[in-house]
Amino acid sequence: MFSKLKLITVSIAFPLLFGFLGSLLGDSKSGYEMLIQPTFAPPAFIFPIVWTILYILMGISSYIIYTSDSTNKNNALIIYVSQLVLNSLWTLFFFRFELLLFSFWWILLIIAFVVLMIYNFYKIKPIAAYLQIPYLLWLIFAAILNYSIYLLN
Repeated sequence: MFSKLKLITVSIAFPLLFGFLGSLLGDSKSGYEMLIQPTFAPPAFIFPIVWTILYILMGISSYIIYTSDSTNKNNALIIYVSQLVLNSLWTLFFFRFELLLFSFWWILLIIAFVVLMIYNFYKIKPIAAYLQIPYLLWLIFAAILNYSIYLLN
């Protein structure tokens, strides 16, 4: 039982670590508030709350895949880690380098990887895929927000 608890803890900590790394790369607190925002933009304090929930769901989902007996789990987990890396780099491009249009295209790439991840997770354990639906929806919202900020700035 302890090994399962340890594994689920590591599985949840892993995406949280990527999220923390992304926030360090982007220095996102100062950059976001300085940009002209569309009317539907949430306040900056919402983002860490939402991302923490999404990263926890990612961790649970990856745990489900990792502990499955599927021969496809390694490929699915490679896609999972790839989208985490892409996601972490987005804050660097958007906030630190202020490449707003590039960041929009980058987030579309992230969305493509997440769709691929969901598809692969679904083939192994559908519940692992369903846990990623809020993440996909948030990314779509973030892409719209990113593009709107690009247009306004």
